[in-house]
Amino acid sequence: MRWLVGWSSVAAGFRTGSYGAGAYETSGYAAGGYATHGNAAGGYGAGARATAGAVGEPDEGRTVHPVGAQLLWGDPDPLWAVGDWRPDEIRIVSVGADTRLAVLGCCAATDEELRVGLFAARGGALRHLSAWPGSYTAVAQVARRVTVVGDLAGARPVFYTPWAGGTAYGTAALPLADLTEAQLDIGHLAALLACPDVPEALGDSTPYAGVRRIPPGHALVLREGSREITGYEPVASLAVAGPQLAPAAAVEGVRDALVSAVRARLTAPRHAPETLPPDPGPVPGMGPAERRAARGGPAPGIGADLSGGPASATLALLAAGLPGVPGTVLGHGTGAGERLLAVTFNDLAVPGRRAELERAGAMAANPRLHHVVVTGGDESLPYADLEGPLTDEPGPSLTEAPRHRRRLLSGSADHFTGSGARQVLDAHPARLADLLMDRQRRHLLRPATALAKAGGPSANSLFVPLTVYRAARRLARTPYRAGIESAADALREPRVDDAASPLSISLAALSWTRPGPAARWLTGEALAEVSVRLMASATRPAPSQRPGEARASAALARYASDHRILEQAAEVRSQRLHAPFLDNQVVRACRALPKSLRVQPGARATILRTVLSASGVRELPPGWGAPSHAPSTAAARAGLRQCADPLVSLFDAPLLADAGLIEARTVRKAVRAAAAGEPVPLDGLADLISTELWLRRLLARRGTCWTGTAAPKQRAVAGGVTPPRRPTLRS
Repeated sequence: MRWLVGWSSVAAGFRTGSYGAGAYETSGYAAGGYATHGNAAGGYGAGARATAGAVGEPDEGRTVHPVGAQLLWGDPDPLWAVGDWRPDEIRIVSVGADTRLAVLGCCAATDEELRVGLFAARGGALRHLSAWPGSYTAVAQVARRVTVVGDLAGARPVFYTPWAGGTAYGTAALPLADLTEAQLDIGHLAALLACPDVPEALGDSTPYAGVRRIPPGHALVLREGSREITGYEPVASLAVAGPQLAPAAAVEGVRDALVSAVRARLTAPRHAPETLPPDPGPVPGMGPAERRAARGGPAPGIGADLSGGPASATLALLAAGLPGVPGTVLGHGTGAGERLLAVTFNDLAVPGRRAELERAGAMAANPRLHHVVVTGGDESLPYADLEGPLTDEPGPSLTEAPRHRRRLLSGSADHFTGSGARQVLDAHPARLADLLMDRQRRHLLRPATALAKAGGPSANSLFVPLTVYRAARRLARTPYRAGIESAADALREPRVDDAASPLSISLAALSWTRPGPAARWLTGEALAEVSVRLMASATRPAPSQRPGEARASAALARYASDHRILEQAAEVRSQRLHAPFLDNQVVRACRALPKSLRVQPGARATILRTVLSASGVRELPPGWGAPSHAPSTAAARAGLRQCADPLVSLFDAPLLADAGLIEARTVRKAVRAAAAGEPVPLDGLADLISTELWLRRLLARRGTCWTGTAAPKQRAVAGGVTPPRRPTLRS
């Protein structure tokens, strides 16, 4: 785990310790590691005193500071970096005694560009701090004004909470909850299960009461404890469509952004994993990569996923083909012989990926790639391993994190993944309404016909495209408030759409909001509370986005949040996962794609093929870019069938029932039905199971993230799970 934390207050009532109040100007530091002692579930936690890397307390004054932290600058508005940060991942520039900028993560900006960005931020131009290639968090301090910039996707969120007469902030929510001894926010958990991709239901809340989250594309500005949340992206008008780039120019922008994102990782210093146990020597049936993975560490250098899909293949081929290493053929140039480590996961328990594996093998024949195939049987299915570390928040990826970790153990110290490509490149069905609002009806024919074919033979008729068109027109004519109110009404109605086809799912997505798949198993009281939250949001000013843009942004934020949870749950020590498709510049370039191009069937594969062709990669295997969702669904169903008994026992006395969100008997029945092959929404069950697992790990932890004379006496959620006090007629 790696996170930032700091605070801003009117007067410094708490000292940072013996760090001093001067600026800590450096290009990096040797981190002391994150504290896990005293934590039964792993992840966050701390003992009674600081671990190596923390500094002792002064003899006078009250002190509080994170365990295992490194101070970046001190009082009166201190900032710490906590966790196993690499030296090159922390950069600080100063242009005066009280004007400085900290950039943490992978950032390709030069020192001069960082100074220019700091000058721009001093004048209020925050967008400059988010425009460099890479994935990072920027914190600027100008006198007593502190600005923390979040990213566009939501993979690097920023949280804050009132504390000690000011505001504490961080890039993780649980440390802030420990600082304030916060309890669970049951209403947020209900909204997360009922409407996971509806920002109006979630708002700015987190699973911890009092801890708030800033929206993607915004920055948190603190002035002596007072806080302000401001957006740094230009706002488009709902009435008039903004100017659109030509398709060729927009695709070229995506290529430039992707190449810059990949190059930012390649130009960073190479890293090797920490010392591993000695290699026991040759083992029958195991190569060096398998023996290293069994010892629990990644390979040194650069690697990438090569699943056979277009996103991971694009990143792998770009990383291997850019000038320099890796991807240098033996005998050519400096660093010759270093090849990109390409990892393919072969699921032996679930058939159906033969075509993808053949495409991955064909691409791995490139002499710049070193191909490693990781096999997994029944032990790698989703739900097969319910143990794992505590993450910052719950997410459906907790159910399959051990499955991903099995693949990542054979990866490199810096590993590329194609995560997020579908969300930033594909068009959400609601974008069809945006086309109608822009009077571009001619571009609706092909996507409507594709939806008709996806609905099966019975849906392949002339009336289906007309049905899609009517649904898009209805959404284009529905005001924001009416759409939110209709979603609130839908939460109070029973849902029986178990056998949902791709066509019905797309038609349901043609709305401002809709309930999530787990809403059918929540109690009536929980759904009523979420409905009230939706009705309250309907009275607020309508967003400046069109329905398709709003739904696409919400889906991206939901996916980026779950990807962050997956990084924490499947973390391999000394390894960094890189998802360039979630970088700010790549997200911006993808948003500049014309809607008429995005909605066409196969647009993602076409765009990525053009990106590769412009980069010199023109020979791709047949069938490259063909969509495939069946294997993941089959793996989830196989995992439920194999692990039905442990999952049923998980809900014998669930904490979600103690919170008043579900009835245990209903969920146990749904798990048995899914294991028997009945048409039960598997993603809804994944939401319930992962939230229950997260609650159990949260309550099993010991210690807090803070130490010092003024450290909190209790950890977050020390009181356990208690149902909310709902008003009654008597009260």
